[in-house]
Amino acid sequence: MKAINLKEKHGLFTKKWHPHQIATVDDMQVILAKIQGEFVWHAHDEEDELFQVLKGTLIMKFRDKVVEVNEGEIIVVPKGVEHCPSTRDNEVVHLLLFEKQNTAHTGNVQHEMTQTTYPKI
Repeated sequence: MKAINLKEKHGLFTKKWHPHQIATVDDMQVILAKIQGEFVWHAHDEEDELFQVLKGTLIMKFRDKVVEVNEGEIIVVPKGVEHCPSTRDNEVVHLLLFEKQNTAHTGNVQHEMTQTTYPKI
C-alpha cells in the first residue's frame, strides 16, 4: 500500500479520451483521463459511472439536459442513461473515474475513439 499522487499520474500521459487505470477496489477500477472537445453519445446498460473533475470543467450532456461539473465536483451517471462528456472552448479537463472493471469505454457504441484496454500507471 502506498499513496497515489493524482497530479503526478496525470503528468505521465498526454492522450485525450484514453483512460489509464491507477488502482482497483474489489471489482471496481479507478481511472484517470484527460479530455478535450466532445466525446461519443453512449450508455452503459449495466454499470453506473462516477466522474470527478480534478481540473477544469466537464460538460455532461444528457438527452434532456446539460450539467456543468466544476473542479472539485462529481457526477454519477446511472446505468442505462445516454450521455456525452465534453469540454468548453477546447479546454483540457482532468478527470478521475470510478467504474466496474468490465465497463466498456463507449458502452453500447463502437467508435474510432473507443479504447478496449486501459494502460496501468
